[in-house]
Parts: sequence; structure tokens; C-alpha cells
Amino acid sequence: MPVLVENDAAWANALAAGLPSGTQVVASIAQLDNWLAKNSDEYAVILGPNTDLSEAVELAERLRYDHPTTGVVLLRHELSASVFQAAMNAGIPAVVAANDVDGMAAAVERNRVTWEAIRGPADSAGDRSGKVITIFSPKGGVGKTTVAVNLAVALSGTGAARVCLVDLDLAFGDVAITLQLIPEHTIAEAIDAEEHLDFSLLETLLTRHENCSILAAPTHPESKDRVSPALIRRVLRVLRRHFDYVIVDTSPSFDDQVLHAFDETDDCVLVATLDVPTVKNVKVAIETLDGLDLVPGHRHLLLNRADDEVGLSPANVETLLKMPVACALPTALAVANATNHGRPIVLSRPDHPVSRALTRFAMSLGNDGKDGKPVSKAGSTAVDAEQKRRVFGRRRK
Repeated sequence: MPVLVENDAAWANALAAGLPSGTQVVASIAQLDNWLAKNSDEYAVILGPNTDLSEAVELAERLRYDHPTTGVVLLRHELSASVFQAAMNAGIPAVVAANDVDGMAAAVERNRVTWEAIRGPADSAGDRSGKVITIFSPKGGVGKTTVAVNLAVALSGTGAARVCLVDLDLAFGDVAITLQLIPEHTIAEAIDAEEHLDFSLLETLLTRHENCSILAAPTHPESKDRVSPALIRRVLRVLRRHFDYVIVDTSPSFDDQVLHAFDETDDCVLVATLDVPTVKNVKVAIETLDGLDLVPGHRHLLLNRADDEVGLSPANVETLLKMPVACALPTALAVANATNHGRPIVLSRPDHPVSRALTRFAMSLGNDGKDGKPVSKAGSTAVDAEQKRRVFGRRRK
């Protein structure tokens, strides 16, 4: 992945739009040093036009020894002989005008090709394994997509973590429209590449949001059945190697694609509301997960609109489901208002009670490893896919 260093927010946003999805943006070289100390597989550093030239030169000289396979692209407001001379002396191979977005993108791509030639394809280049968090509810209309979007934004924080949000409601996914994005590409375009899907291809299908990357659901519902369960597993395995967190928004049913997503899931968030039909369906869902031994010990119950006076309380739900409530969100018109404006509430109103609850919950999901870092799934007992098809009476043709 590339990393962009730029302290001017307007320039950072403009430049990031021309870089691959998942590009990390930091405001200073000190922040870059901290990032590279934890992420050694970055193939390019782009030094924005407002980076001091002497600091850029000093950084490039250090990177030649500390990260020799990481290329440097220097952007300047003015290209002069002195700039080229300083860059050449520091071993910076690419100096590009600040407004030349295509030239910057081409230089970054050359760095990626060089990096892969030295270290192998990016898809198999490291031991990094991000966490897959699946958001599920067996009943629609409970706020599942809103929860998924806000958790993704909350986990991305101030850019300290890379987050990808995958819309696996393949027939009627709403992630993109919730963020008021019009994706140019969707997961459907990976169908014919299932056997040789790698990150360089998958990266081109991602849609960039200011806080995270999005893999959108197909535009047309008829594409749903062409997205195979094997493709879902491949997509999630590739993404977790390149993102700290992969948030999966699912359809409200145990179809083949969702079941295979559960096989790759580290943590499952079950979303419910305080009504008898939803609680009954969630109880059945928990029993189904138990029967298939999916995500045991890593399930979290989130109650949405949990303060409605409807005769059920969170304590009643805990008793019925035999599962503690990990997060309870109060009813708030501000949530719907934020969604309608394409600005998740954790961004538009970070001090709102819903935002604070979601942020706390996101941090608890992100910090359940002993060192506070994402943890990879290990030792789960996967149930054979054929057994799942027998359980649900489904068989792909």
C-alpha cells in the first residue's frame, strides 16, 4: 500500500483521490515513521507538495537503508533544477508536479511493480492478518447496515487503521447509498477472476470513502447467484492481508455466501431490536450458529433502539437469548438524519450518545487481542460446506 504525507487537508484529500483505495494518509514525517514501524509492507511513500524539501531529502536517505524496497515519490509545487538535483542526490527516483495526478499515479504504480518484482506479489507478501467482523441480523429493518457503516468509520478512527467495508447483501445492498457513494465497480466484476483473484485486481474494484474503502454489492439483484461462496472466501482472505479490519454487512438470511463469510469471520455482531419477532429470529440464528460451530465465543449482541417502551427490556432479551448485551443504542432521530445526509453519525455528531456507544463498542472489538492489535482467527472448527447445504436444503448448481 502507498502512504501519503501531506499536512494540508485540502491537498491531502485531492491527492488521495488519485491514489489506490486503502492508501494511508498522515500529516507529518513523524507520523509516517510511526506507521512504517508497524507496517513494513508499504511499497510507496508519496511526499506531498507542502513537505519541507530538506525533510523530504533526509527521509529518503533514511528509507534507502531502513526500507530499501519502498519507493519515494516527491511532489512539488514548482519543478526546478535545484529540486531535481536534491532528489537525485537523495536517491528519489520520481519527482512530479503537485497538480499532475496522473503522473503521481503512474510513479506509484511503477513502485508497486518494482516492489513485487523484489518481494513477490503483494497478495502473498506478508504475515499481516486483519480481523474480519461480520454484522448479521436474521431480520431486516433493524439498522444492521447503519451499524456496519458506523463501526467501519469508528474503527478507522483518525487513520490509525485501514478498514474495508464489504457489502454482502448481494441483492439489495445499501452500503454505498448510505454513504452517498456511486461506485464505479462492484464485487460482481470479480466473478470471472475467482481463480486468480489477487489484491492488485481487487484493489481496482474498491470505492474510496474519506475514512475507509468500500467493496460494493452488485448493482443488479440478478448478479447475486453468480457470486459464488468460494469467491466470497477468496475476497475476504485477500482483503484481510491488506486491511486491519474488514467489516462485512450481510443479507438477513443464511444463504451460501453468508455462510462462507462466517467461515472467515473472527467476530460476529448480532443486531436486534426490542420486539418479539426479531428476538425470536435472533434466537434461531444463534442456535444455527451453534449447530454449525460458527464463530463460537466471538459473538456480540447489539441492541438498536434499545430504549423503546414496548414491553421488552435489554434484561429480558439477555435472559431469552442467554447472551449478554455488548452494546445498547438509544433511539435517536439524529441517526436517521445522518444516514439521509450520507454522513454517518460517528462522523457528523461524534459526541452524540449513539456515536459514543458505537465508538466504545468498536474499540472493544478492535482491542480484544492481548497487545491491542487486530487478532487473526486461529483454530476454528469449520463445518464442511456440503453439511451446511444439507442443513439449509440448498445446493448450488
